[in-house]
Amino acid sequence: MSASADPALAPRRPALFTLGLRPFFLFGAVWAAAAMALWIPMLAGRMAPPTAFDPISWHAHELLFGYLGAVVSGFVLTAAPNWTGRPALMGWPLAGLVALWLAGRVAVLTSAETAPLPVALIDLALPAALVAYFGNAIIAGGNWRNLPVVALLTGWGVANALFHWEAAEGGFPAAGHGLRLGLMAAVLLISLIGGRITPIFTRNWMRARKAGPEPTLFNRADGAILLFTVAALAVWVVWPHEWATAALAALAGIAHLWRLSRWSGRHAGAEPLVWVLHAGYAFIPIGFLGVAASAFLPGAAAAAQHLWMAGAVGLMTLAVMTRASLGHCGKPLTASRPITALYLALIVSVAARFAYGLAPGADWLLHLAGAGWIIAFGGFAALYWPLLTRAKSTPGQPTQS
Repeated sequence: MSASADPALAPRRPALFTLGLRPFFLFGAVWAAAAMALWIPMLAGRMAPPTAFDPISWHAHELLFGYLGAVVSGFVLTAAPNWTGRPALMGWPLAGLVALWLAGRVAVLTSAETAPLPVALIDLALPAALVAYFGNAIIAGGNWRNLPVVALLTGWGVANALFHWEAAEGGFPAAGHGLRLGLMAAVLLISLIGGRITPIFTRNWMRARKAGPEPTLFNRADGAILLFTVAALAVWVVWPHEWATAALAALAGIAHLWRLSRWSGRHAGAEPLVWVLHAGYAFIPIGFLGVAASAFLPGAAAAAQHLWMAGAVGLMTLAVMTRASLGHCGKPLTASRPITALYLALIVSVAARFAYGLAPGADWLLHLAGAGWIIAFGGFAALYWPLLTRAKSTPGQPTQS
Protein backbone atom coordinates (compact mmCIF):
# COMPACT_ATOMS: atom_id res chain seq x y z
CA MET A 1 0.00 0.00 0.00
CA SER A 2 1.42 3.37 -0.92
CA ALA A 3 1.75 6.00 1.73
CA SER A 4 -0.99 8.08 0.15
CA ALA A 5 -3.40 5.24 0.80
CA ASP A 6 -2.82 5.32 4.56
CA PRO A 7 -5.94 6.62 6.35
CA ALA A 8 -3.65 8.21 8.95
CA LEU A 9 -2.58 10.74 6.30
CA ALA A 10 -6.19 11.73 5.61
CA PRO A 11 -7.76 12.12 9.08
CA ARG A 12 -10.57 14.41 7.87
CA ARG A 13 -11.96 11.82 5.49
CA PRO A 14 -14.52 9.34 6.80
CA ALA A 15 -12.68 6.07 7.36
CA LEU A 16 -15.19 4.30 5.12
CA PHE A 17 -13.88 6.18 2.07
CA THR A 18 -10.13 5.92 2.70
CA LEU A 19 -9.71 2.58 0.93
CA GLY A 20 -11.63 0.97 -1.91
CA LEU A 21 -12.34 -2.29 -0.12
CA ARG A 22 -14.02 -0.59 2.83
CA PRO A 23 -17.27 0.62 1.23
CA PHE A 24 -17.39 -1.89 -1.62
CA PHE A 25 -16.83 -5.00 0.50
CA LEU A 26 -19.25 -3.79 3.16
CA PHE A 27 -22.06 -2.70 0.84
CA GLY A 28 -21.48 -5.66 -1.46
CA ALA A 29 -21.97 -8.08 1.42
CA VAL A 30 -25.10 -6.25 2.57
CA TRP A 31 -26.49 -6.44 -0.95
CA ALA A 32 -25.60 -10.13 -1.33
CA ALA A 33 -27.66 -10.94 1.77
CA ALA A 34 -30.49 -8.50 0.97
CA ALA A 35 -30.82 -9.63 -2.64
CA MET A 36 -31.13 -13.26 -1.54
CA ALA A 37 -33.73 -12.27 1.06
CA LEU A 38 -35.69 -10.53 -1.70
CA TRP A 39 -35.31 -13.29 -4.26
CA ILE A 40 -36.82 -16.17 -2.29
CA PRO A 41 -40.26 -14.49 -1.96
CA MET A 42 -39.95 -13.18 -5.54
CA LEU A 43 -39.49 -16.73 -6.79
CA ALA A 44 -42.47 -17.91 -4.77
CA GLY A 45 -44.67 -15.13 -6.17
CA ARG A 46 -45.14 -13.42 -2.81
CA MET A 47 -43.26 -10.28 -3.82
CA ALA A 48 -43.07 -8.44 -7.13
CA PRO A 49 -40.54 -5.57 -7.22
CA PRO A 50 -40.88 -3.30 -10.27
CA THR A 51 -38.03 -4.91 -12.19
CA ALA A 52 -38.27 -5.76 -15.88
CA PHE A 53 -36.23 -8.92 -15.30
CA ASP A 54 -37.86 -12.22 -14.45
CA PRO A 55 -36.98 -13.40 -10.89
CA ILE A 56 -34.32 -15.91 -11.94
CA SER A 57 -32.61 -13.47 -14.31
CA TRP A 58 -32.69 -10.68 -11.71
CA HIS A 59 -31.14 -13.04 -9.16
CA ALA A 60 -28.41 -14.14 -11.56
CA HIS A 61 -27.67 -10.57 -12.64
CA GLU A 62 -27.41 -9.22 -9.12
CA LEU A 63 -25.00 -11.96 -8.11
CA LEU A 64 -22.76 -11.85 -11.16
CA PHE A 65 -22.85 -8.13 -11.96
CA GLY A 66 -24.20 -6.52 -8.79
CA TYR A 67 -22.53 -8.24 -5.85
CA LEU A 68 -19.44 -9.28 -7.80
CA GLY A 69 -19.18 -5.75 -9.20
CA ALA A 70 -18.78 -4.41 -5.68
CA VAL A 71 -16.16 -6.99 -4.67
CA VAL A 72 -14.14 -6.62 -7.87
CA SER A 73 -14.21 -2.83 -7.49
CA GLY A 74 -13.05 -3.01 -3.89
CA PHE A 75 -10.26 -5.43 -4.72
CA VAL A 76 -9.00 -3.60 -7.80
CA LEU A 77 -9.10 -0.16 -6.18
CA THR A 78 -7.18 -1.48 -3.17
CA ALA A 79 -4.64 -3.45 -5.18
CA ALA A 80 -4.02 -0.76 -7.82
CA PRO A 81 -1.50 1.27 -5.75
CA ASN A 82 0.60 -1.87 -5.13
CA TRP A 83 0.39 -2.98 -8.76
CA THR A 84 1.03 0.40 -10.37
CA GLY A 85 2.65 2.69 -7.80
CA ARG A 86 -0.14 5.21 -8.35
CA PRO A 87 -1.98 6.98 -5.51
CA ALA A 88 -5.03 5.24 -4.12
CA LEU A 89 -8.51 6.51 -4.90
CA MET A 90 -10.20 7.86 -1.79
CA GLY A 91 -12.59 10.51 -0.52
CA TRP A 92 -15.17 11.96 -2.91
CA PRO A 93 -13.93 10.12 -6.03
CA LEU A 94 -14.29 6.80 -4.21
CA ALA A 95 -17.70 7.81 -2.87
CA GLY A 96 -18.69 8.67 -6.43
CA LEU A 97 -17.88 5.15 -7.64
CA VAL A 98 -19.89 3.70 -4.78
CA ALA A 99 -22.79 5.94 -5.80
CA LEU A 100 -22.55 4.59 -9.36
CA TRP A 101 -22.77 1.04 -8.02
CA LEU A 102 -25.76 1.89 -5.82
CA ALA A 103 -27.48 3.64 -8.75
CA GLY A 104 -27.06 0.47 -10.80
CA ARG A 105 -28.74 -1.65 -8.14
CA VAL A 106 -31.69 0.75 -7.89
CA ALA A 107 -31.99 1.06 -11.69
CA VAL A 108 -32.15 -2.71 -12.20
CA LEU A 109 -34.55 -3.26 -9.30
CA THR A 110 -36.94 -0.60 -10.67
CA SER A 111 -36.26 -1.23 -14.37
CA ALA A 112 -39.91 -1.88 -15.24
CA GLU A 113 -40.55 1.84 -14.74
CA THR A 114 -37.76 2.98 -17.09
CA ALA A 115 -36.76 2.31 -20.68
CA PRO A 116 -34.13 -0.44 -21.08
CA LEU A 117 -31.38 1.82 -22.48
CA PRO A 118 -31.18 4.23 -19.51
CA VAL A 119 -31.21 1.28 -17.10
CA ALA A 120 -28.34 -0.36 -18.95
CA LEU A 121 -26.32 2.86 -19.13
CA ILE A 122 -26.71 3.49 -15.41
CA ASP A 123 -25.74 -0.08 -14.57
CA LEU A 124 -22.74 -0.03 -16.93
CA ALA A 125 -21.37 3.25 -15.58
CA LEU A 126 -19.33 1.59 -12.81
CA PRO A 127 -17.67 -1.09 -15.01
CA ALA A 128 -16.76 1.60 -17.56
CA ALA A 129 -15.31 3.86 -14.86
CA LEU A 130 -13.40 0.97 -13.31
CA VAL A 131 -11.85 -0.07 -16.62
CA ALA A 132 -10.91 3.56 -17.39
CA TYR A 133 -9.34 4.10 -13.96
CA PHE A 134 -7.44 0.83 -13.78
CA GLY A 135 -6.41 0.87 -17.42
CA ASN A 136 -5.00 4.37 -17.05
CA ALA A 137 -3.14 3.32 -13.89
CA ILE A 138 -1.65 0.30 -15.67
CA ILE A 139 -0.46 2.43 -18.59
CA ALA A 140 0.89 5.22 -16.38
CA GLY A 141 2.66 2.75 -14.10
CA GLY A 142 3.95 0.59 -16.94
CA ASN A 143 2.75 -2.54 -15.13
CA TRP A 144 1.87 -4.57 -18.23
CA ARG A 145 1.80 -7.80 -16.22
CA ASN A 146 -1.68 -6.88 -14.98
CA LEU A 147 -3.05 -5.83 -18.36
CA PRO A 148 -5.03 -9.13 -18.59
CA VAL A 149 -7.05 -7.94 -15.61
CA VAL A 150 -8.13 -4.90 -17.63
CA ALA A 151 -9.12 -7.19 -20.51
CA LEU A 152 -11.19 -9.39 -18.19
CA LEU A 153 -12.87 -6.38 -16.60
CA THR A 154 -13.74 -5.14 -20.08
CA GLY A 155 -15.16 -8.52 -21.07
CA TRP A 156 -17.18 -8.62 -17.86
CA GLY A 157 -18.64 -5.19 -18.67
CA VAL A 158 -19.47 -6.28 -22.22
CA ALA A 159 -21.20 -9.34 -20.79
CA ASN A 160 -23.35 -7.11 -18.58
CA ALA A 161 -24.33 -5.04 -21.63
CA LEU A 162 -25.23 -8.23 -23.51
CA PHE A 163 -27.31 -9.41 -20.53
CA HIS A 164 -29.30 -6.15 -20.64
CA TRP A 165 -29.76 -6.46 -24.41
CA GLU A 166 -31.07 -10.02 -24.10
CA ALA A 167 -33.50 -8.90 -21.38
CA ALA A 168 -34.71 -5.98 -23.50
CA GLU A 169 -35.32 -8.37 -26.41
CA GLY A 170 -37.72 -10.33 -24.21
CA GLY A 171 -35.52 -13.38 -23.80
CA PHE A 172 -34.44 -15.33 -20.74
CA PRO A 173 -31.01 -13.79 -20.02
CA ALA A 174 -30.33 -16.15 -17.11
CA ALA A 175 -29.63 -18.80 -19.76
CA GLY A 176 -28.18 -16.46 -22.36
CA HIS A 177 -24.79 -15.61 -23.79
CA GLY A 178 -24.38 -12.54 -21.57
CA LEU A 179 -24.54 -14.58 -18.37
CA ARG A 180 -22.13 -17.20 -19.68
CA LEU A 181 -19.71 -14.54 -20.93
CA GLY A 182 -19.86 -12.79 -17.56
CA LEU A 183 -19.31 -16.07 -15.76
CA MET A 184 -16.39 -16.79 -18.09
CA ALA A 185 -14.79 -13.48 -17.06
CA ALA A 186 -15.42 -14.26 -13.39
CA VAL A 187 -13.91 -17.75 -13.60
CA LEU A 188 -10.87 -16.37 -15.41
CA LEU A 189 -10.42 -13.59 -12.84
CA ILE A 190 -10.46 -16.17 -10.06
CA SER A 191 -8.14 -18.44 -12.02
CA LEU A 192 -5.71 -15.57 -12.61
CA ILE A 193 -5.80 -13.61 -9.35
CA GLY A 194 -6.81 -16.48 -7.08
CA GLY A 195 -4.13 -18.56 -8.76
CA ARG A 196 -1.55 -15.97 -7.71
CA ILE A 197 -2.60 -15.12 -4.17
CA THR A 198 -3.53 -18.62 -2.96
CA PRO A 199 -0.03 -20.14 -3.25
CA ILE A 200 1.60 -16.88 -2.08
CA PHE A 201 -0.51 -16.59 1.06
CA THR A 202 -0.08 -20.32 1.71
CA ARG A 203 3.69 -20.00 1.36
CA ASN A 204 3.78 -17.02 3.73
CA TRP A 205 1.76 -18.88 6.34
CA MET A 206 3.90 -22.01 6.04
CA ARG A 207 7.16 -20.07 6.23
CA ALA A 208 6.02 -18.35 9.40
CA ARG A 209 5.54 -21.81 10.92
CA LYS A 210 8.57 -23.35 9.21
CA ALA A 211 6.34 -25.95 7.59
CA GLY A 212 6.72 -27.58 4.19
CA PRO A 213 6.74 -28.40 1.40
CA GLU A 214 6.17 -24.94 -0.01
CA PRO A 215 3.58 -24.35 -2.75
CA THR A 216 4.58 -23.98 -6.38
CA LEU A 217 4.12 -20.36 -7.42
CA PHE A 218 2.84 -19.16 -10.80
CA ASN A 219 4.96 -20.48 -13.67
CA ARG A 220 4.69 -21.42 -17.34
CA ALA A 221 2.51 -24.43 -16.59
CA ASP A 222 -0.02 -22.14 -14.93
CA GLY A 223 0.08 -19.84 -17.93
CA ALA A 224 -0.59 -22.74 -20.28
CA ILE A 225 -3.53 -23.88 -18.14
CA LEU A 226 -5.00 -20.38 -18.22
CA LEU A 227 -4.73 -20.22 -22.00
CA PHE A 228 -6.48 -23.58 -22.31
CA THR A 229 -9.12 -22.35 -19.84
CA VAL A 230 -9.82 -19.34 -22.04
CA ALA A 231 -10.40 -21.66 -25.02
CA ALA A 232 -12.59 -24.10 -23.07
CA LEU A 233 -14.74 -21.33 -21.62
CA ALA A 234 -15.08 -19.56 -24.98
CA VAL A 235 -16.43 -22.76 -26.52
CA TRP A 236 -18.80 -23.17 -23.55
CA VAL A 237 -20.14 -19.63 -23.98
CA VAL A 238 -21.06 -20.29 -27.62
CA TRP A 239 -21.93 -24.01 -27.53
CA PRO A 240 -22.76 -24.91 -23.91
CA HIS A 241 -24.41 -28.28 -24.59
CA GLU A 242 -22.11 -29.90 -27.16
CA TRP A 243 -20.05 -33.04 -26.55
CA ALA A 244 -16.88 -31.26 -27.59
CA THR A 245 -17.59 -28.63 -24.92
CA ALA A 246 -17.97 -31.35 -22.30
CA ALA A 247 -14.64 -32.88 -23.32
CA LEU A 248 -12.84 -29.54 -23.09
CA ALA A 249 -14.48 -28.83 -19.72
CA ALA A 250 -13.37 -32.20 -18.37
CA LEU A 251 -9.78 -31.55 -19.44
CA ALA A 252 -9.87 -28.06 -17.93
CA GLY A 253 -11.22 -29.47 -14.69
CA ILE A 254 -8.42 -32.03 -14.47
CA ALA A 255 -5.82 -29.35 -15.26
CA HIS A 256 -7.10 -27.07 -12.50
CA LEU A 257 -7.21 -29.93 -10.01
CA TRP A 258 -3.55 -30.59 -10.80
CA ARG A 259 -2.79 -26.89 -10.43
CA LEU A 260 -4.52 -26.78 -7.06
CA SER A 261 -2.67 -29.89 -5.86
CA ARG A 262 0.66 -28.02 -6.19
CA TRP A 263 -0.27 -25.37 -3.63
CA SER A 264 0.16 -27.47 -0.44
CA GLY A 265 -3.39 -26.86 0.73
CA ARG A 266 -3.40 -30.09 2.72
CA HIS A 267 -0.80 -28.55 5.04
CA ALA A 268 -2.82 -25.38 5.73
CA GLY A 269 -5.82 -26.84 7.53
CA ALA A 270 -4.96 -25.14 10.81
CA GLU A 271 -5.74 -21.65 9.49
CA PRO A 272 -9.19 -21.02 7.99
CA LEU A 273 -8.00 -17.84 6.24
CA VAL A 274 -5.67 -20.06 4.22
CA TRP A 275 -7.67 -23.24 3.63
CA VAL A 276 -10.73 -21.27 2.51
CA LEU A 277 -8.73 -19.91 -0.44
CA HIS A 278 -8.04 -23.49 -1.53
CA ALA A 279 -11.69 -24.44 -0.97
CA GLY A 280 -12.91 -21.47 -3.01
CA TYR A 281 -10.53 -22.21 -5.85
CA ALA A 282 -11.52 -25.90 -5.80
CA PHE A 283 -14.92 -24.91 -7.18
CA ILE A 284 -13.22 -23.90 -10.44
CA PRO A 285 -12.28 -27.50 -11.37
CA ILE A 286 -15.41 -28.90 -9.72
CA GLY A 287 -17.48 -26.54 -11.85
CA PHE A 288 -15.70 -27.65 -15.01
CA LEU A 289 -16.32 -31.29 -14.16
CA GLY A 290 -19.95 -30.46 -13.45
CA VAL A 291 -20.29 -28.83 -16.86
CA ALA A 292 -18.76 -31.95 -18.44
CA ALA A 293 -21.15 -34.21 -16.53
CA SER A 294 -24.17 -32.14 -17.59
CA ALA A 295 -23.64 -33.43 -21.14
CA PHE A 296 -24.92 -36.77 -19.81
CA LEU A 297 -27.53 -35.17 -17.53
CA PRO A 298 -28.93 -32.14 -19.41
CA GLY A 299 -31.16 -31.20 -16.48
CA ALA A 300 -28.06 -30.77 -14.31
CA ALA A 301 -26.61 -27.89 -16.38
CA ALA A 302 -27.98 -25.19 -14.07
CA ALA A 303 -26.80 -27.08 -11.01
CA ALA A 304 -23.30 -27.34 -12.47
CA GLN A 305 -23.30 -23.64 -13.30
CA HIS A 306 -24.06 -22.82 -9.66
CA LEU A 307 -20.82 -24.54 -8.66
CA TRP A 308 -19.13 -21.56 -10.30
CA MET A 309 -21.72 -18.91 -9.45
CA ALA A 310 -22.22 -19.66 -5.76
CA GLY A 311 -19.15 -21.80 -5.12
CA ALA A 312 -16.18 -20.24 -6.90
CA VAL A 313 -17.51 -16.67 -7.00
CA GLY A 314 -19.21 -16.75 -3.62
CA LEU A 315 -16.61 -18.55 -1.52
CA MET A 316 -13.49 -17.07 -3.14
CA THR A 317 -14.80 -13.52 -2.80
CA LEU A 318 -15.80 -14.13 0.82
CA ALA A 319 -12.31 -15.53 1.45
CA VAL A 320 -10.66 -12.46 -0.09
CA MET A 321 -12.98 -10.02 1.69
CA THR A 322 -12.41 -11.51 5.14
CA ARG A 323 -8.64 -11.71 4.70
CA ALA A 324 -8.00 -8.40 2.94
CA SER A 325 -10.21 -6.48 5.35
CA LEU A 326 -8.24 -7.80 8.33
CA GLY A 327 -4.87 -7.11 6.75
CA HIS A 328 -5.57 -3.63 5.42
CA CYS A 329 -7.35 -2.53 8.60
CA GLY A 330 -4.42 -3.52 10.78
CA LYS A 331 -5.73 -6.73 12.36
CA PRO A 332 -3.94 -10.08 12.78
CA LEU A 333 -4.32 -12.45 9.82
CA THR A 334 -6.14 -15.22 11.61
CA ALA A 335 -9.79 -16.27 11.42
CA SER A 336 -11.93 -16.26 14.53
CA ARG A 337 -14.58 -18.90 15.09
CA PRO A 338 -17.36 -16.60 13.83
CA ILE A 339 -15.41 -15.95 10.61
CA THR A 340 -14.87 -19.69 10.16
CA ALA A 341 -18.60 -20.19 10.69
CA LEU A 342 -19.26 -17.83 7.75
CA TYR A 343 -17.17 -20.07 5.49
CA LEU A 344 -18.97 -23.20 6.63
CA ALA A 345 -22.39 -21.58 6.18
CA LEU A 346 -21.52 -20.69 2.60
CA ILE A 347 -20.18 -24.17 1.82
CA VAL A 348 -23.47 -25.61 3.10
CA SER A 349 -25.33 -23.10 0.93
CA VAL A 350 -23.43 -24.14 -2.20
CA ALA A 351 -23.95 -27.85 -1.52
CA ALA A 352 -27.68 -27.33 -0.93
CA ARG A 353 -28.05 -25.21 -4.07
CA PHE A 354 -26.28 -27.82 -6.17
CA ALA A 355 -28.48 -30.57 -4.69
CA TYR A 356 -31.60 -28.50 -5.42
CA GLY A 357 -30.53 -28.26 -9.05
CA LEU A 358 -30.53 -32.04 -9.21
CA ALA A 359 -33.80 -32.38 -7.25
CA PRO A 360 -35.79 -29.19 -8.02
CA GLY A 361 -38.86 -30.39 -6.17
CA ALA A 362 -37.09 -30.32 -2.80
CA ASP A 363 -37.83 -26.71 -1.89
CA TRP A 364 -36.27 -27.12 1.55
CA LEU A 365 -32.88 -27.37 -0.16
CA LEU A 366 -33.44 -24.01 -1.83
CA HIS A 367 -34.40 -22.44 1.50
CA LEU A 368 -31.36 -24.00 3.16
CA ALA A 369 -29.15 -22.60 0.41
CA GLY A 370 -30.68 -19.16 0.81
CA ALA A 371 -30.32 -19.24 4.59
CA GLY A 372 -26.67 -20.28 4.39
CA TRP A 373 -25.95 -17.50 1.89
CA ILE A 374 -27.66 -14.84 4.03
CA ILE A 375 -25.81 -16.04 7.15
CA ALA A 376 -22.47 -15.91 5.34
CA PHE A 377 -22.76 -12.43 3.83
CA GLY A 378 -25.05 -10.88 6.42
CA GLY A 379 -22.65 -12.23 9.03
CA PHE A 380 -19.69 -10.67 7.23
CA ALA A 381 -21.44 -7.29 7.21
CA ALA A 382 -22.25 -7.55 10.92
CA LEU A 383 -18.78 -8.74 11.97
CA TYR A 384 -16.81 -6.36 9.77
CA TRP A 385 -18.95 -3.23 9.98
CA PRO A 386 -16.99 -1.76 12.93
CA LEU A 387 -13.67 -2.67 11.31
CA LEU A 388 -14.44 -1.20 7.89
CA THR A 389 -15.98 2.03 9.16
CA ARG A 390 -13.18 2.95 11.59
CA ALA A 391 -9.61 4.08 10.91
CA LYS A 392 -6.94 1.44 11.41
CA SER A 393 -4.45 1.80 14.20
CA THR A 394 -1.54 -0.24 12.78
CA PRO A 395 -0.24 -0.83 9.26
CA GLY A 396 -2.03 -3.57 7.35
CA GLN A 397 -0.69 -6.04 4.85
CA PRO A 398 -1.14 -5.17 1.19
CA THR A 399 -2.99 -7.27 -1.30
CA GLN A 400 -0.42 -9.41 -3.06
CA SER A 401 -0.38 -10.46 -6.67
